[in-house]
Amino acid sequence: MKSLKKISEAEKAAWLAFKSVCTRFFGNKKAENYEDLVGDMVKCFRVIGCNMSLKLHVLYSNLNFFPQNLGAISDEHWERFHQDLCLKNVSVDDGIEVC
Repeated sequence: MKSLKKISEAEKAAWLAFKSVCTRFFGNKKAENYEDLVGDMVKCFRVIGCNMSLKLHVLYSNLNFFPQNLGAISDEHWERFHQDLCLKNVSVDDGIEVC
């Protein structure tokens, strides 16, 4: 891929780590080393100065909550999964529930 030749080694590592998480964690079968994959991605993002967003923090904090066959989930199942994840991470701030 030509575009990978134009970026730094650290940026390339972050991109490859992201791709690995997408294919080996979010695919139809979750890799056995999924915790390592996500952890490596987070480390690579930090090296290039990319702060962890709230969504990435939720992903990293809830790795065991994701089903084994995440890529095979239908839209209806995604909605239920999202609701379950929100219920797990609800916080109350000034009387307002925030997911």
